[in-house]
This record gives sequence, structure tokens and C-alpha cells, in this order.
Amino acid sequence: MKMSYEAQEDSLRQESRHLHQIFISKIFKSQRFFQNLVLYSFLIGFGFGLGFILNVHIRNVSFNPQLFRLSSLTSSSSSSLSPQLQPQPKKCVPLQNAVAADDDGKGQNGHYLMKPENVTHNMTEEELLSRASKIQEETLKMTKKVAFMFLTRGKLPLAKLWERFFQSHQKGLFSIYIHTSDPFYIDDDTSETSPFYRRRIPSKEVKWGMVSMVEAERRLLANALLDAGNHRFVLLSESDIPLFNFSTIYSYLINSQHSYVDLYDIPGPRGRGRYNRSMSPLLSRSNWRKGSQWFEIDREVALAVVSDNTYFPLFQKHCQWGCYADEHYLPTFVHVMFPGKSANRSLTWTDWSRRGPHPRKYTRRSVTAELLRRLRNREDGCVYNGKKSEKCYLFARKFDDGSLDSLLHFAHRVMGF
Repeated sequence: MKMSYEAQEDSLRQESRHLHQIFISKIFKSQRFFQNLVLYSFLIGFGFGLGFILNVHIRNVSFNPQLFRLSSLTSSSSSSLSPQLQPQPKKCVPLQNAVAADDDGKGQNGHYLMKPENVTHNMTEEELLSRASKIQEETLKMTKKVAFMFLTRGKLPLAKLWERFFQSHQKGLFSIYIHTSDPFYIDDDTSETSPFYRRRIPSKEVKWGMVSMVEAERRLLANALLDAGNHRFVLLSESDIPLFNFSTIYSYLINSQHSYVDLYDIPGPRGRGRYNRSMSPLLSRSNWRKGSQWFEIDREVALAVVSDNTYFPLFQKHCQWGCYADEHYLPTFVHVMFPGKSANRSLTWTDWSRRGPHPRKYTRRSVTAELLRRLRNREDGCVYNGKKSEKCYLFARKFDDGSLDSLLHFAHRVMGF
């Protein structure tokens, strides 16, 4: 009996010792769990903090397409960048006759606008538009220039024709700006002597028929306005060609008393039918206008466009699918803000005789001397500075890539360059 009691007591001691060991083990595991929890929480917090810092830094760094060349994907060496991948230097020279307006609208002489030799910069969209809206021209002290603004999908297939056009005259009378939707656009194969060399501005994706098209136009205007010497602003595409030599076009634009924007009040679904009632009362249907996307405007109108905080937000919000903001924003804005200032016509010939969403495209076989001469004028003529003129169109579109050789062939004989 006594032996049985001792065996039972010994069994209880062993069970108690076993439970104590389990309890100690659980406490140890719970401590490790708590330590791991603290460690993981710290790592997650550190990750969020690092991500926030990098995000703020990236917002202030401009996108450099040179760093995203497709050839870099197959490069086997990562120790150093090739010369083509080196960051582009941003050399700046003072533009001594520029005048920047203060917040009260008064300009101060002696303020220097830093004009980059290439058009790469780190400004955000808001900073760009704000700065551009405060740059004023000083017409008496500087040569007036024409800003040629190319809105393209990628590279310029007719670049050789335009190079001959620009190189026929001195550089001090024009400036070039390129906006392209292609994020991999590079100009490594563009000669440094070309007027297109490093003229791509910081660009964003553009969708056909959407308000992003107008945003790109405003982006081009804002960059061009940073040069206080730019007096006239022409919007062109990669399929446009000049119909005259540089001196003729320059003289026509600089001496013109008007801007050139189509302003049509068109009833039906393709005109007034695109108006959105939500734009009222700031914009009424009676002020809704339609016209060609391809414009030529003076500095006063360009400044007003990049400074517009009234009508453009309406188009961003209420002119989406099926509205085609690029055909309505500028015509409507100029009609409302500058009545009587536009000649109510575009200087770019476009053939809409064929029904459809896109105009006729001219191919190599289409290009003749007779065609190029005929595209310059209208059947009923036009008016320039109050007088009848036979120079109604200075540019024409759409010419495909294959037409380049034919255009170069006729450039000197017909267009004079």
C-alpha cells in the first residue's frame, strides 16, 4: 500500500515537472514571437518610409528616355554607361532681353531667363505653365522668332525635308519643339548639326481624340513661351510639309495682323451636338465652336491659353469620349476671349473630301509639282491683312513616309529651298 502511494506521488512529480517544462517552452516561444513581431513591424515601417522618400524624389526628377534605350536590355556590361547613355548636360545661357512678370503683372528689366541649349528640364506641369504665363516679350530689343511645334507619335519621317527648309535660313529666326508620345524616343541618330537635335520637350502619352491632345498642345506652348523671343507659334504634325521657303513663311507670320484658328459654328452631331450641358453657365452652347486642330497664333493668345484656368478645366471634365477636345477647345476659347482676332482659317491644308475620321493621305505617286502649287491657294482665295491673297496655306498634310524622295525632288523647284 505504501509502495503504491509512493509510486503515485512520484508519477505526480514527473507530470508536474513535464507541465513546468511545457510552460517554460511556451513562454520562450511567445517571447520569440513578440520579438519577431516587433522586428517585422519595424521592417514594414522602414519600407513604407523609404518608399515615400523615393516617391517624393522621383517626382522632382525629369524622365530621361536615354536611360530606357532598348539596346540597354541586351547590354552585358553594367560597370559603366556608354557615351550615348550619359546624362545630357544642361548648359544654360542668359537671354538678356527677357522680361519676367511679377505677381502684380509688372515686368522688371534685368531679370534673366535661363534658356537651355536643349529643352530638357525638371519642372512639373504646374510649374511649367505657371512660369510660362509670366514670361513677357520685349519686342523692341530682340529679333522676333517663329516657334515650330511638332506634335508627333514618334520620330519625324520627313525630317530631311524640314532640315533643308530650316537650314536655308539663319537659326536666330526660329525655334523647334517636339512632343512625342513614344517614351523610348531618342535622337542618337540625329546629327548634332540638325535643327531637331535634342529638341524633345518632357512629354506624356497622347490619345487620339481625347483631351490629352490639348494638354500636349498647352505643354508645347508653355515650353515655347519660355523663350521670350518667340512671337508666333505654329502647331505641326509628323506628316506636315512646308509649301514655301522659310523666308516667305517667316515674313507671312511675323507681319500678320491676325492669328489663324478655325472658328465654325456647326449644327448637328459633329458640331453643337458635342456640347455638354454641364459646361453651362461658364460656357454656353451659343459660344461652342469647332475647327482644325492645326493652328498658328501670336504670343498674346498663346499666353492666354497656358494661363486658362476657366475654360480648360471644363473640357478636361466634360469633353471626353466622342467630344474631340482638340477640335473644340482652342476654337471655342479664341472665339470667347479674342473675338475678331482670328482670321477664321487654318494655314495648314487638309483634304477632308473623303468621308471618315481621318483626312486623305498623300503617297509618293500623289506628289507632283502641280499638286504642291495647287495646295497653296483656295478656289475663292483668302484675305491677308485686309487684302486679297493667293497664299492661303503655308503648310499641308498628310504626307506618308514614302513621299519623302518625291518631296525632296520638288523642294527647290517648287517650294524654293
